[in-house]
Amino acid sequence: MIPIRLRQASLLLFAMLISAVAFYQMFLRIYGHFPANYIGLLAVVGALFLVLWGLLLRFKPYASQVILPCVLMLTAIGVVMIARIDKSGNSSVGSRQLIWLCIALTLCGILVAVMRDYRVLRKYSYVNMVIGLILLLSPMIPGLGRNINGAKIWIRIGGYSLQPAEFAKLFLAFFFAAYLFDHRDQLAVGGKKVLGLQLPRIKDLGPIIMVWLISMGVLIMQRDLGTSLMFFAMFVAMLYAATGRRSWIVIGFIAFAVGAVAAASVFSHVGQRVDSWLYPFSDEQYNRIGGSWQLVTGIFGMASGGMTGTGLGHGQPGLTTFANSDFIYSSVGEELGLTGLMAVLVLYLLIIASGFITAMKIKDGFGKLLASGLVFTMAFQVFTVVGGITLVIPLTGMTMPYMAAGGSSLIANYLLAALLMIISNAANRPEPDTLSDTFQYEALAVLRDRELKERTDKESAPEREPQAERPPEPRHAAANNQTTEIIEAGAR
Repeated sequence: MIPIRLRQASLLLFAMLISAVAFYQMFLRIYGHFPANYIGLLAVVGALFLVLWGLLLRFKPYASQVILPCVLMLTAIGVVMIARIDKSGNSSVGSRQLIWLCIALTLCGILVAVMRDYRVLRKYSYVNMVIGLILLLSPMIPGLGRNINGAKIWIRIGGYSLQPAEFAKLFLAFFFAAYLFDHRDQLAVGGKKVLGLQLPRIKDLGPIIMVWLISMGVLIMQRDLGTSLMFFAMFVAMLYAATGRRSWIVIGFIAFAVGAVAAASVFSHVGQRVDSWLYPFSDEQYNRIGGSWQLVTGIFGMASGGMTGTGLGHGQPGLTTFANSDFIYSSVGEELGLTGLMAVLVLYLLIIASGFITAMKIKDGFGKLLASGLVFTMAFQVFTVVGGITLVIPLTGMTMPYMAAGGSSLIANYLLAALLMIISNAANRPEPDTLSDTFQYEALAVLRDRELKERTDKESAPEREPQAERPPEPRHAAANNQTTEIIEAGAR
């Protein structure tokens, strides 16, 4: 066990070493020295990562050891780029991001220590639904919501702005997993076959229609294409995982495509994003307000990075609007090149693969749906951001998990990673060995104690009139019952 723990610790320490070298190189190039405020913050962050790893070993010893080092590396790359952009913008977003990171790590540590069994989330499925919908629609409350860059997805509390949809995705994932687990048998029943696809029954279309209406409402009222697409895609993916029917994917894709085309025709802000995607280099789209200028600038920034990039501190990523949040991926591409971008995608793929392996290994149906829903949500978020910046799909305004500036996204995605590690602990926990000598000895001891107790009770019982008695339980049945009890005790 000790060699295994040492190998696991080496992953985390290696990620910390690479992150420290990146910070040192970047600060030395743009400042000429390492800022004192960053030294203290980075030391606290490193200590919290080690504490979180220790809590995982203490409370979740079988959790996946791949997720935490990958999350650390992605966060370090993001904070390095944010701090580097602060120099050109004369801002202090990087130090604030490290403070948010400390809060996220603290919450993750509490979650790992307190949540002994993730299945407790299933008991509060409809409570999670209500909380998720309140968070999702809270920006529409007068006086609380804020309209930033055309999208009303923010709320202001005190002097801070939060994006509640980032937390809503967690609560809605809890609800979707519980609901689909309870109704998977009805939803899996097929109806008529059309073009080789087993379509669902008409009466089973209610859930997907309801989620579609909510997604369209978010798109219309909040003008947020990314959030509406993410929630609908998450539900359809979990629905497919629960039933295994491809027809749900086809129906979901057609439903959202119809709604998006209608929204692009009716609402100018949606149609403008589509036009900027289709004709980004045209003079009309490039020069219009809210046009493709930001997108084209980000593309040219990535192109200037080439294969290996300009080097940390030698590029001009600050020329792109929102280079530290929406376009953090293009900023990385400019200074780390295509090689750095591929490394970032590999880190995401490792987390995603670990999540899907957990979903396949775990035997609990609720855990399987929850793990697949959480990891698909993160994967879809990465796809929409990278796809929007590289002209694969229209821009959605979403942020890269763990990398982009913003406390809401950082905390929510760290909690998502913590939940994946908690579920992976249950998936990787070894089952009790029912064939070992120790187990067989304990089983025989329990049987012997039970026989002695029954014999003693029979001898000490007072004489009474004879009455019809139940036939004695066969010895093999008693042995099976006791074996079951021992297995359950070992599992606990």
